Amino acid sequence: MTRKQLTTAVASIGVIALVVAGCGSSGGGKSSASSTPAAAASSSTAAAVNGTTTSLGKIITNGQGRTLYLFAGDSGPTSMCSGACATNWPPYLATKKPAGGGGVSAGSITLVKRADGKTQVALGGHPLYYFAGDQASGQMNGQGVDEFGAKWWAVAPSGTSVMAAAKSSGGSSSSSSGSSYAY
Repeated sequence: MTRKQLTTAVASIGVIALVVAGCGSSGGGKSSASSTPAAAASSSTAAAVNGTTTSLGKIITNGQGRTLYLFAGDSGPTSMCSGACATNWPPYLATKKPAGGGGVSAGSITLVKRADGKTQVALGGHPLYYFAGDQASGQMNGQGVDEFGAKWWAVAPSGTSVMAAAKSSGGSSSSSSGSSYAY
């Protein structure tokens, strides 16, 4: 299965789960929705932006170790990702500024207002997102994906994109050395 097919399948499952959860009783609906990648990713529980060492080098994650990405198609601090894009790439939402750690400067973390009125965490002026295809902490399946008109990159603690390819679990190294991209 290609990465694009996997992304489409994961997004479809997430949408179906959200629809089913919305049709359930008020007692069980929240529990069902929380198990979907988009709903779990958008939670501000234990909100944090932490530097974490990975096969890409040092990147940022949330408080639960989920990889955070930036969208090269965003216009500065303005998110250009909504609708189907926000289903595949849920924004990292928070009601208050998260803590920084692991080399992330607290002063570079901000909140930006989305078109829907919600507040999204940004680092170095870049809105941050999860990838619905990352099912657990430490996964970086969204790295370098070209979707919704631009590429998606993991983010360095400095707030710049990390354009390296992830090293395979077999121990081979990537041909890139962690280049950064600033738009």
